[in-house]
Parts: sequence; structure tokens; C-alpha cells
Amino acid sequence: MTSTAPTRISTRFKALAAEGRPGLVTFITAGDPDGATSRAILAALPAAGADLIELGMPFTDPMADGPAVQAAGLRALKGGQTLVHTLEMVADFRTRDAATPIVLMGYYNPIYVYGVARFLADARAAGVDGLIVVDLPPEEDDELCIPALAAGLDFIRLATPTTDDKRLPTVLTHTAGFVYYVSITGITGAATPDANLVAQAVARIKSHTDLPVAVGFGVKTPAQAAAIAAGADAVVVGSALVEAVRTSLDADGRATAQTVPAVAGLVADLSQAVRAVKRG
Repeated sequence: MTSTAPTRISTRFKALAAEGRPGLVTFITAGDPDGATSRAILAALPAAGADLIELGMPFTDPMADGPAVQAAGLRALKGGQTLVHTLEMVADFRTRDAATPIVLMGYYNPIYVYGVARFLADARAAGVDGLIVVDLPPEEDDELCIPALAAGLDFIRLATPTTDDKRLPTVLTHTAGFVYYVSITGITGAATPDANLVAQAVARIKSHTDLPVAVGFGVKTPAQAAAIAAGADAVVVGSALVEAVRTSLDADGRATAQTVPAVAGLVADLSQAVRAVKRG
């Protein structure tokens, strides 16, 4: 039940293919370290080289997130970030950028509490392009996935090293936008992926789908990003960016004049490395 209408996500991946290069997907946590700074970081990402943006929805029990992303979520929640504020961030971003795809990533509980129908309508109105909800398996597609597709939002699924060829078609049935391949088993940022194994996994996934495959979890440096991007349609970097936020904060955990430049500078370095990878 995937839509055939072009979306910002499909349009961006087609543009990347036409340029003959992989893309860079950047993840930040909405509201980290505070609302104003988070909006400034979000606004800076495209110019720094982000091709797509994943915006984390802070949640109190992020079971798939490593320590860096967990800490970012706690900073955001402590600062008063809510799902309403996250959607307002996207709407504000859209007043200046109509092209860069934004995917909200997180867990089902905040969406359920918000109300699925209300959330999908508000997300669409704000300018959200897709969703990654890590704790809703394909067996629960009626909960959110199918309504999201009907609302015009891509629903992006995770595939992992343990997703075998028997399970993969089920995972891909209602996937839209792109497939997010989790390059390691475990939590975000916990290990470094093997580029050769990733390339083999991406090729296997592509034998089942025409969708682009983005690879994330564990990619921290420009060199790692380039190595992974060589075998994928895009590389996702998250934990390293939220760590750049953390290390820029003052002793009281507040943003400094270096917070936005620290994130934008790392994104620029990652982008340069990824853009140097050319397709034949």
C-alpha cells in the first residue's frame, strides 16, 4: 500500500541518483539542548550538507537508543520539549526550506497519547514527510503504518542483520520512502559497522525492493561515513551529532556559542566525505 505519488523523500533520492552519489541523513533530537538552539541546529543542517533529516521525538523510555541519544532525549524533555513543540519546529523549518525531507523518528507511545488521527493530520500540515517508529512491527501495521500511508506520509521500516530472507518481505510490505538498514545488532552508537558486510546486506535487501537503502547505527566519523556510503544509497549519522551537542554545552548543560557551529561543522565534514563517493 505504498503511494506512487512523488514525495520529498523520493524526489531527493532521485536527485541523488541523478548526481551519481550517496546521500547523508542526519539525526538530531528535537529540543536538545533547548528549543531555540534545536531550531537553529535544524535550520543549519541543509546548508551544512544534510540531504535528509531525521528528527527524534524525545521519549522517556527509548529502548533502541544508546547512551548519547538517550541523554539528548532527557535534555530535551527536561527543557520542556513535547510532540506539539516538535511539530512546531518542523512547521517553522518549512517557512524557510520547502525541499529537504524531514522524517520523525521515535516510539509509538507519544503518538498514541497524542491521538493517531490528530497526529497524522498535524504532522502532514507541519511538513513532515515520513515516520520511523521503531517499536511497531509489521504485524501492527493497522495501528499507524497504514493510516500514515493513507495520510500521505512515508512509513520507513528498519531491517537488521537478523532480518533474514523469509522475514524481509513482511518488513517491506508497507515500507515507503526508503529502507533503514541497522548495520549492527544492539543500540545506537554502540559499535562500528563493517563496510563490507553492510554492502552485502544492502545488496540482499535490494534484491527484494526498488526502494533506496540508508544505513545507520554506529557511523561516527567522516571516514566511516564514506566507507558505508560506498555500499548504500545513503548513510545515517546520529549519535555523533548529539554528542557534538553535548560536548559543546557549558558546565550547567546549557548551549554555548559553539553548539550550533559544532554540529554544523561535523555535518559539513561528513557531507564532504560522503559526496566524494561517486557511483559508476
